[in-house]
Amino acid sequence: MNDPAVSALIKALDHPLQKEIAAARATLLGAAPGISEGVKWNSPSFAAKGDYFATIHPRASGQVQIIFHTGAKAKGKLMQGGVTDPAGLLRWLAKDRAIASLGAGAAFRANRPKLAALTRAWITAL
Repeated sequence: MNDPAVSALIKALDHPLQKEIAAARATLLGAAPGISEGVKWNSPSFAAKGDYFATIHPRASGQVQIIFHTGAKAKGKLMQGGVTDPAGLLRWLAKDRAIASLGAGAAFRANRPKLAALTRAWITAL
C-alpha cells in the first residue's frame, strides 16, 4: 500500500539515484502480500507482520542500499544464518540487521529480482 508521505519524501529527494530508489520501493512493496510502508527514521521504511523490517538508506549516493532489520526495537532475534541470500547482497552489521547493496544503473536493474527474493526470505525468517 502506497503511503502519500513516502511518495512525497521520495519526490523531494535531491539524490542522483532517485529513480532507482523509487524502483526499490516498488520492488519491496510488491515482494510479498501485506507489506506496508511509512516514513521512519526520516527514510522510506517497510513493515510486515506488524513491525518495520527494511529501510532505504538515502544517504548512500553511489548505489541503492536497503537496511534490513527486525524493527524499531532490538528483539535479539538471530537473523544471520537464518536468511537465504544466494546472491550475496547482504553485509551483516549485527546478528539482527544487515545492509543490502544493490548498485546503480544496470547493476541495480539486475539486482531487483534478487531484492524481491531477499525481502521474502527476510520476512519468512522474522
